[in-house]
Amino acid sequence: MKNLLTIAVAIMLAAAVGAQASQKIITFEPSNKAEVVGNIEELGGKVTRTFTLINSLVAVFPDSTKDATIYSLKGVSDVEEDKYIRWIEAAPASMNAVPLPSLDRAMKLIGSGAGWSAPVYTAIKPDLDPAQKEIPWGVMRVNAPAAWDYTAGKGVKVAVIDTGIDYTHPDLAANYKGGYNAVDPAAAPLDDQGHGTHVAGTIAGVKNLAGVAGVAPAADLYAVKVLDKNGSGQYSWIMAGIEWAVQNKMHVINMSLGGGGYMEAMHNVIKAAKAAGVTIVCAAGNDSGAVNYPAKYPESIAVSASDSSDKIASFSSRGPELALIAPGVNIYSTRKGGGYHNLSGTSMACPHAAGLAALAVGAGAKGPDAVRAALTGAARKLPGLGANDQGAGLVDAFKLVR
Repeated sequence: MKNLLTIAVAIMLAAAVGAQASQKIITFEPSNKAEVVGNIEELGGKVTRTFTLINSLVAVFPDSTKDATIYSLKGVSDVEEDKYIRWIEAAPASMNAVPLPSLDRAMKLIGSGAGWSAPVYTAIKPDLDPAQKEIPWGVMRVNAPAAWDYTAGKGVKVAVIDTGIDYTHPDLAANYKGGYNAVDPAAAPLDDQGHGTHVAGTIAGVKNLAGVAGVAPAADLYAVKVLDKNGSGQYSWIMAGIEWAVQNKMHVINMSLGGGGYMEAMHNVIKAAKAAGVTIVCAAGNDSGAVNYPAKYPESIAVSASDSSDKIASFSSRGPELALIAPGVNIYSTRKGGGYHNLSGTSMACPHAAGLAALAVGAGAKGPDAVRAALTGAARKLPGLGANDQGAGLVDAFKLVR
């Protein structure tokens, strides 16, 4: 009896393993779509998503189906795993903070006067003007307020491709115009993680004498939810979000995300987005290493992170792919559920650049190449940093629009 039970359990486990599925992104020759779909179904696969901008689709196969078998189908040119990975990782807000001395050490310094100099806070002004109080240091550092008399980004459509947006937030509601949920297309693109809400505030928090104002405080915000509550998602979700942005005629997309490696299908949809006139701004990465994808694709405007001393943040990725540097340490912006908080990362630098891109569009730049040229032309090199740290440098919004 015991042997029979063991055999039965083994059979059930084998059946369960056989029932597991793997999800693939399949790229095919343009004229072979119908034939490819039919052949996928003959293999026991099921098409779950198709793309209209590129010749790719998503299909689920039994785990026993090998990539080589799918490659052998007529018209198939590429097969890639539709991986589910973590795409966001904000750096600690205190990462670049100067450590305070211990109480004992501080008392000795005060008593002797040796090694002690009073800190100079040149950015602190008398608390007289609420309009200045709502401008975070990063927005001020790129000189965004100097551009607002000329353009604040009104009518410019910016898609935040992220975890969604808390569009009920008082600093975001007025600029929120809609969106799309690639994770669950039947649901609203409401942020259940918080990252996208923080990003949105830096791009286009409204000027209302409270909270925070963004770099382009009159721009239209669109939430494109491609990551779940864990900050994770599949490649196909991000691709679907980019496609939605193109189909809905966004001017700028912000992708404060990074992970994985090169993927042909992902590159194809980014190339298609640029060809359609969308400016793509991406975070360089927070691993102190090489620039991450999708920032590494040449069509993207890759952004590294600086601190309030104009030094590159210790966590920031760097490399020859960088186009710009922007504030990314201790960035104060909108919090999911209301309120505000500080976060650090190239994820926070990226929306400064996306907001500046919106200002460039508002000032008349037409198309991604013109926007890139305007941004790099209005940038200046930060002293002590090389091109692999900062690209063209830090943008001055006044120079950008004038």
